[in-house]
Amino acid sequence: MSAEYGGRTGLQGKLTQWLRAGRRPKETAGDGGREALLLAAAGAGLPLAPAAHPAGYRCSCERVGCPTPARHPVSFAWQTQSTTDRAQIERWARHQPQANFITATGMVHDVLDVPLDAGRSALERLLAAGVEVGPVAESDDGRMLFFTLTRGTPEDEDEWWPCELDCHPETMDEHPGLRWHCRGSYVLVPPARLPGEDQTVHWVRGPEHPLPDPLTLLETLTEACARYAGEDADHAGAAWPLRH
Repeated sequence: MSAEYGGRTGLQGKLTQWLRAGRRPKETAGDGGREALLLAAAGAGLPLAPAAHPAGYRCSCERVGCPTPARHPVSFAWQTQSTTDRAQIERWARHQPQANFITATGMVHDVLDVPLDAGRSALERLLAAGVEVGPVAESDDGRMLFFTLTRGTPEDEDEWWPCELDCHPETMDEHPGLRWHCRGSYVLVPPARLPGEDQTVHWVRGPEHPLPDPLTLLETLTEACARYAGEDADHAGAAWPLRH
């Protein structure tokens, strides 16, 4: 369900060519392919819940001025609703054939969400260095999502790293660099459609890849974001998860 980047021989050149060309793995077409991809994500432990979908260039929620069209859950109870239960996801997918799905972060996994150009550069460096990178998705609105193990449910409750970026989506434009989605947050899970022509969220590396510790990716991602933003890398490191 996802494309691999080939063997070690000539890896650097192949990665550069692949990423710059903007290629993506071919995802199975049709409703059956959508359901299979959703079940694969759930099978990897990503808890899912239904989300809004595009209605032309607007959001299916019909909220006037929706700040994140087709990118948010349909239920306010999405955190408790999110599940990996195969039967429930099959029912949702078949009864809501247009729906996108979100995956709730901070339960099993976190997501490091970076600008697309920075993410492609970082992914190339990580794979060339032999770092174990987990599932990765691209969003055609200009973001790349790195799925990792969660650090949002430690034994010491004082160590929570709650993320407010998606709880208050109207503030998302204020965080153009690294966003760390952990406890209390969510992201769209592929396959998902965005408003606009042929705008999607799709896997670059599928959910069959084991989730890595986020700290193994963080330095490379923050450095890439710093270069992307034209800022000092130390300043970019300030995008660690938010705390109360």
